[in-house]
Amino acid sequence: MVPRSVYHSANGKEGKHMKPSTEKRLLKYALSNKKIIGFALCCLIIAVALELTGPFIAKTVIDNHIVGVESDWIELGDEQDGAVQFQGKYFKRANRVTSNDDIVGISTLAQTGRTYYFVNQQIPTYSTISEADTAGELVVSYDNQTELVSGQALTVSDLYQFFQPEINPIAILLAIYLGLILIASIFQYFKTFLLQIYANKIIQRMRNDVFAKVEELPMQYFVDRPAGKILARVTNDTEAIKELYVKVLETFVNGLIYMTGIIIALYLLNPILASICLIILPSILLWMKFYKKYAGKYNKVIRSVNSEINASLNESIQTMPIIQAFRQTNERQDEFEHLNKRHFRYQRKMIALSALTSFNLVSALRGIAFIGFIWFFGNGVLSTENFISTGVLYAFADYLTRLFEPVNQVVSQLPQLEQARVSAARVFELLDEDGEVIQDNEINRLRGEVRFKDVSFAYDQDDYILNNVNFHIKPGETAAFVGHTGSGKSSIMNLLFRFYDPQKGQILIDETDSATLSRQQVRQHIGIVLQDPFIFSGTVLSNITLNDPNVSREKAIEALKAVGANQFIDKLPKKYDQKVGENGSEFSTGQRQLLSFARALAFDPAILILDEATANIDTETEGLIQEAMHVLAKNRTMLVIAHRLSTIQHADQIIVLEKGRIIERGKHNQLIEQDGSYYQMYQMQQTGVVTKVVS
Repeated sequence: MVPRSVYHSANGKEGKHMKPSTEKRLLKYALSNKKIIGFALCCLIIAVALELTGPFIAKTVIDNHIVGVESDWIELGDEQDGAVQFQGKYFKRANRVTSNDDIVGISTLAQTGRTYYFVNQQIPTYSTISEADTAGELVVSYDNQTELVSGQALTVSDLYQFFQPEINPIAILLAIYLGLILIASIFQYFKTFLLQIYANKIIQRMRNDVFAKVEELPMQYFVDRPAGKILARVTNDTEAIKELYVKVLETFVNGLIYMTGIIIALYLLNPILASICLIILPSILLWMKFYKKYAGKYNKVIRSVNSEINASLNESIQTMPIIQAFRQTNERQDEFEHLNKRHFRYQRKMIALSALTSFNLVSALRGIAFIGFIWFFGNGVLSTENFISTGVLYAFADYLTRLFEPVNQVVSQLPQLEQARVSAARVFELLDEDGEVIQDNEINRLRGEVRFKDVSFAYDQDDYILNNVNFHIKPGETAAFVGHTGSGKSSIMNLLFRFYDPQKGQILIDETDSATLSRQQVRQHIGIVLQDPFIFSGTVLSNITLNDPNVSREKAIEALKAVGANQFIDKLPKKYDQKVGENGSEFSTGQRQLLSFARALAFDPAILILDEATANIDTETEGLIQEAMHVLAKNRTMLVIAHRLSTIQHADQIIVLEKGRIIERGKHNQLIEQDGSYYQMYQMQQTGVVTKVVS
C-alpha cells in the first residue's frame, strides 16, 4: 500500500516545495508494487516478441520456400537428398548445392503469368520474363537487352515435384509459428490478469486513502462544502482514475512495447523505410500535447459541474418534503437544468475534440505511411542494386499495418487519460488537505471534571462566538446551558468534543489541557446525543453497538431496557434484530432519540453531552426521555443544552449565555429568585408571555 507519509508530513501537512505533480503521484501509486509490475511487463515483452515473429516466419516461407523455387536449379550427376527428379534427371536448388555435389549443368525455373517454365539454361536473376509469340519460347529482358530462350511449360504434377521438398520446411515453420502464438497467448493472459487485478488493487488503496483522509479532516471542511461534492471525489473521481489504471495504463504500456518491437523489426527489414515510419511518433506526441491543453481545461469544468450536480441531487433528495410543500419543484428543476446544460456544453466540446483524435488523426497518419511505403518501393528500389524480395514486402506491409493498431488504441484512450488526470488532481487536492493526527492510544477513564478558563472562540477569524467563558463542572454533576439562538451553547459542546479548538484560553478535562491530548483520546470517554439523532442502516442492535467489539449484545440490550426503548422494540417482528432503514425512518422522533440514548449508555462515557436532545419530543415521549436522562446521569458528568427548561430543573448548575458571554449561573430555584433572564425564559415557556421584565 502507498503510505500516506509518501504524500504528507507527520503533522498531516504537505511541504509546499515538495508537492509532486499529479502525473508523478499517479505513477507512485502505479509503482507501489514493482515486483508485480515488473513480472507483468516481462510477460508482455515476451508475448509481443513471440507475436512479432510471425511476419519474419512468413517472410522466410515466402522467400525461401514459395517464391524461392523460381531460381536456378543445378543438374546433378546422381540422386541426392533434397534433389528433384524431372525428365529422368536430378536437380537441386542452386543455393542448396555444396562443393561435394556432382554438378552437371544449370537450369532456371521461371514464371510468367500463371505458367511456370523450365529453361535449360541460366537466366539472369533480375530479368523480366514474358511469353513470346512462338509456343515454348520466352522473351527475357535484362540490362537493356532482349533474348529469346526455349522453355518447357510445366504441368501441375511437374510443378509439384519442385515444390515437394519445401512442404516439410513450410509445415515445420507454420507449426513453430502456431506454437509461438499459443505461448504468447499464455503470457498475454498473465499480463492482462496481473495488470487488471493490480489496477483494481491500486484503486482500492486509493479509495482507502481518500476515505481515511475524509475521516481525518476537521469539521470546518464539511461545513464549507456540500456533501455531494465530497461524495463525487470519493466515488466518481476515483472511478475515473480506476479506468486509467485498468484500461488506459495497460493500453499505453502495451502500445509502447508493441510499437517498440515493431520498429525494431522494421529496422531489421529495412532501416531507411523504418526511419521514415518514425515520423509518426513526434506527430502523436505533438497531438497529445495539444489535446492535453484543451481536454484538461474542458474536463476540469466537467468534473466540477458533475460535483455540483451531485450536490444538487443530494440536497434535493434530502429536502424533497420541503420542496414539495413549498411548491419549489420548478425552481429546483431550473437549477438542475442549468447545471445539466453546462455539463452538456462542455461534454460536446470534448466530443468534438475526441472525434478528431479517435479516427481522423490515425487514418491520416496511416494514409501518409502507406503512401510513403508505395512511393518508396515504386521509386527505383526494385533495381538490381536495391532489390527487395516479395517476403520483405509482405513482412513490411504486415508490420506497418500492425503498427497502427497500438497507435489507434493509444490515441483513442486520450479522452479517458485526460479525464482521469483531472479527476486525480481533484482527489489529490482532497488528500492534500490538512488533516488531524489520529492517535487512538488508550487513556485511563476520565473522572469527568470539566473547566473552561477564559475561552474565546470564533469560527471565522475575529468574529467571536464565545468571549472569555469561564465555568467549572465537578465530576458527576449535571450542568445545563440555556440561552437564545446564537448565544454560543452548541459552540461550547463543539469545543469540548474538540470538533474545533479555541483561539484563546484553555479547556481542562480532569485538570489536563485537552489540547495536549489527541482528538481521539478526548472522545474516548465522551458521548453525545444530538437533537436529530442519526440511525444507521443495519439492525436495532447494530445501531447501539456500532459493531464495536467492546459493546456486547447483552450490554446493548440492557442499555435499551434501561432507557425504556424495549417498550416499542418488543413489538417489532424481530425485536432487537429488526432491520432498520436509512436514518430509521420507520421510527418516530422520540423512538430514534431513545435509541441514541441507549447507544450513549452502552458506551458508558464519563462525560455525556445532550445537545437539545428533547427539543423535538412530544409531551407523551418527554416522560420517557426524562427517565432516560436520569438513568444516563448516574455516575457521569452531563452537559445539557436545552430549550425546554422543564427538562433541566434537576441540574446541579444552570449556565445562562447571551451573545457568547455567561450572564447568569446557579440552580433552577436560585435563578428564579434572581428574577433575571432565566426567569423571563421560564415564564415565557410556562405562560407564553413575559410576566416580568428585568429592569
